[in-house]
Amino acid sequence: MRQHIGKILIVAIIIGALLLLFSPLISGATGKVYSLEIDGAISPATADFFDRSLDKAITDNADLLILKINTPGGLDKSMRQMIQSILDSPIPVVSYVAPKGARAASAGTYLVYASHIAAMAPATNLGSATPVTIGMVKPPQPEKNEETKSPAKDDAPTDVMQRKMVNDAKAYIRSLAQLRGRNEEWAVEAVESAANLSSKDALDKKVIDLIAYNLEKLIAQLDQMQVKIGDKIITLNLVDPEIIELTPDWRTDLLMIITDPSVAYLLLLAGIYGLMFEFLHPGSLLPGTVGAICLLLALYAFNMLPINMAGLALLILGVVLMVAEALAPSFGILGMGGIAAFIIGSFMLMDSDLPGYQIAPALIISAAIVSGILVILVFSMILKMRRRPVVSGDHELLDHTAIALVDFDGPGRVMIRGEVWQADSDQPIEKSQQVKVVAIDGLRLKVIRED
Repeated sequence: MRQHIGKILIVAIIIGALLLLFSPLISGATGKVYSLEIDGAISPATADFFDRSLDKAITDNADLLILKINTPGGLDKSMRQMIQSILDSPIPVVSYVAPKGARAASAGTYLVYASHIAAMAPATNLGSATPVTIGMVKPPQPEKNEETKSPAKDDAPTDVMQRKMVNDAKAYIRSLAQLRGRNEEWAVEAVESAANLSSKDALDKKVIDLIAYNLEKLIAQLDQMQVKIGDKIITLNLVDPEIIELTPDWRTDLLMIITDPSVAYLLLLAGIYGLMFEFLHPGSLLPGTVGAICLLLALYAFNMLPINMAGLALLILGVVLMVAEALAPSFGILGMGGIAAFIIGSFMLMDSDLPGYQIAPALIISAAIVSGILVILVFSMILKMRRRPVVSGDHELLDHTAIALVDFDGPGRVMIRGEVWQADSDQPIEKSQQVKVVAIDGLRLKVIRED
């Protein structure tokens, strides 16, 4: 009987181990799929969120990462950062233009071309990949001289810059198309003439790999698909995988707020004014502390945004001139110059024509008016406070009236504010006569007759 019990236990242990070993296959779950969404302009916050999400998916041994895209475009620097992460990724990255009605314009088109697998939902579109800083107009072709039939030698500097930017963008998207085996001709057309494609046309022209109505059907179509990662080809096993939705955390939300050009602009002003008030009125602590925090946040944001250094210098110069007007009145010359420099620098500050990356003119004008009034009023008040007579300590006794307690011509004693002080006078002083304090030497007062 004991022998049978032992055999039964051994068989039960073996069966349990086999169940644990093959439970993933029995349940049908064969992997993990991470998913995140880009809804809006591609910004430094977007690139940071994508990089950290991709790192998390790689660390968790996910089978692939799905990037849902709905964007009008974004910053070139942030886009290239995301593309570099995709190209270096050891797991497949799937770009999915969704939901219905979404678009992958400008920078979004480059992301679609860079991804290992490109998919779109019905009623979506992609394209308009011309660099936004030169607009959506095709750069003019060099004019030919009628006599020599050769390109004109004198090209406008802006035309040269346009051609350089377009050629760079064409070469970049062409290299991505060659890497992923996608339509090179249309990629170049999207850059040169801002061409667009619907999801069906994109599939017909081999710009994308498939069309999927939703995330579940996309994963179903990806199952058993072969993907080239580096120099290896892998087969995706996605039978009922675990889908993990990634959402922005507090860090991404904070970065998105402070990298808004208007917010960064206001943080810069708050930082400059806070530190200036602290320097002119030491010991306040609060303006200096808040100003330092705001200035550091603004500098961090500007480090990630496309800014014009000349505009930033003009903005700071404008603030300094307005402060100088308050400190040393110049009949409005410094003040007017400061306001002009402030406004010009504010308009020049953002070095980009991208929608959403400009500071509203109304905000600039309002900030200039408020800054001028605030600086002149506040700094004038600070100067008036400095020029007011001392109201505490021994020096507060200067120019005040005292009463002589005795007759004296030289050393003597006086009563001032209920206190008896030793006094000296070069004039004869009579008892009960009013005298005026003109100097203080330690614990002795120098007085003269008040009349």
